[in-house]
Formats: sequence, C-alpha cells, structure tokens
Amino acid sequence: MSRALSLCGVILAAGESSRMGTDKALLPWPPVAPGQVPEGTFLSGAIASLALSTDLTIVVAGKNESIVSPIAYASGAGIVVNPAPERGQFSSLQIGLREVLNRGRDAAMVTLVDRPPVGARTVEKLREAFDEASARYKWVVVPEYAGKHGHPIVLAREMIEAFLRAPATASARDIQHQNQEHIQYVEVDDPLVVVNINTPQEYAALQSIVPLLRD
Repeated sequence: MSRALSLCGVILAAGESSRMGTDKALLPWPPVAPGQVPEGTFLSGAIASLALSTDLTIVVAGKNESIVSPIAYASGAGIVVNPAPERGQFSSLQIGLREVLNRGRDAAMVTLVDRPPVGARTVEKLREAFDEASARYKWVVVPEYAGKHGHPIVLAREMIEAFLRAPATASARDIQHQNQEHIQYVEVDDPLVVVNINTPQEYAALQSIVPLLRD
C-alpha cells in the first residue's frame, strides 16, 4: 500500500558560509563564466527542484534572513527563521520540520542550500520510492550514487517526530543510525546528490561538471 501524503520541501540555508566568503544561497545556478548573467541561484534552483514533487517549500534562514527572503518569496517558498543558527544545522532541521507539521503536512523532502539542485528525474524517483516505502515500513528515503549517500532525503512523519524528540545537541546522522532499519536507499544516476559546495574551489570544480550533465 502506498502513502499518498502531502509532501513539504525544506531547504536548510541558515549557515554563515564562512569558507565560501559569500552566502551559498546566492551562488549562481547553473554556474556561469565571469561576466555572464546567471539564470538563478542555488536557493532558487533548490526551490524549483523540490517543487517538482512537493506541495510547498520552506526555507530555514538564520542571520541571513534579509538576503535569502527575497529569493525565497520570489520563487514561491516560505521562510522560517532559526534565531540561534550557531547551535548548528540540526537546530535548523528541527525548526524546519516543526514548520512542516504546523503547515499540516505529513512528510518532508529535505536538502541543504550548499547542495547543487538535483535533476528532475532524481526528485521524481525519490518521490516514487517514498510513495511505495510504507509497505516495507520505511521512514526515510536516501539517494545513493557510487556508493555514497546524499540529498535530498525524504522523511515520513515517524522520522520527523524522531528528529523532533531528539535533544538539540544531537545530529541527524545519529538519529538516522538509531533507526537504520527504517531507511531505504535508492540508487540514482545523478552525481549532484553527493556534491557539497563549501569553498570557491569546490564551486569552480562544479562549473566543469554541470555542462556534462546537461548535454
């Protein structure tokens, strides 16, 4: 039996981007050469990507609220603010997931703003896997590429509640490991699910990968 649930996108974007030197939400997406006009940003691209399989998207901002809010609203997403992002990414995840439940949704597709937006087929495949997961008593769907696990991940209400019950000092990885039997890994043909951009050098490397994926 599949679960036809209302799915809410969540994008964690409250980090300070200290190693990048500029807010990663604003990085051009797709990457462009110097002097070219970008089509969008990491944040607008992530919102558009999740919108393919979700009813609405929530962006978790921090001290950068004034920077990310215009992009979020222009892209049709909502904003919730982590008042103390220095507590770490897990605190942002908890704030985003509480908002998911407050909005009357049963499940969430979660990604990070420093992850390049994944392809439409990847999002569709994760949604399809999640819709069928309840028959196997799975609470989490995680993409896998070349043996590595990535994002976005899809969370059922059971896993959302497990995250929300955890102390603020916990980590998402810890909670997932405690519920390993409820995780389903889905192999995808999309290297972007495992790409994490934290530095200008990593972003420059991404510029050589994306054109190959779009051909």
